[in-house]
Amino acid sequence: MRKFSYALAGIALAVCLTGCSKASSVLNRDNEETQESEGTQEIKESLFDRETEDDVDDADSEDGVSNEGDYGEGRMGDTMKTYFFDYTVNSAYVCEEFAGYQPAEGKDLLVADVTVKNTFNESIPMFDSDFQVQWNSDAEEDYDVPISYYGNEVSDEQLPESYELAINEEVTGLLVFEVPEGEKDFSISYLELFDDDSEGDVYFVFFTAEKQ
Repeated sequence: MRKFSYALAGIALAVCLTGCSKASSVLNRDNEETQESEGTQEIKESLFDRETEDDVDDADSEDGVSNEGDYGEGRMGDTMKTYFFDYTVNSAYVCEEFAGYQPAEGKDLLVADVTVKNTFNESIPMFDSDFQVQWNSDAEEDYDVPISYYGNEVSDEQLPESYELAINEEVTGLLVFEVPEGEKDFSISYLELFDDDSEGDVYFVFFTAEKQ
């Protein structure tokens, strides 16, 4: 089985409340086809938009948030149940410096504590760029991947640039992103992308992060 992280240049989707783009990993799913419910929304290349509230079919349960169509949406503390793994944004805050790392001028740092658990039937490689941040804007390029993607691993608490999760293994660590100064409303997203170049479901966790 293979799982690849996509290139940053290939991500450009937006949501009305927060700019929503794609972060993905690739894994062979043994030729299974993704099932889609009738009436679910389409994911458009340049703009991710919900046509009506009725088009979104989210399945919420005690165990987490999944979906039977193309889109899953949750909040901080919700467990997002993707094809390969579960992920939860446990907490998040904004700051001006993290472990000696300072962002570019006009930027702050978003520090998100995230738990990831392998629910697939074999070990899976993970990448920091599987997860992407969006902020409160409708511009197509208002998103980014963790600073570790650019070689800035400044703390042992960060989730590494790449790592492997054994079956049923769970890890918790920090994803650190550079974000525009003054922003506080964000989402962290993940897009399923398979090795036959087909796209699965996209997931967003929306939250507010206060500055410390």
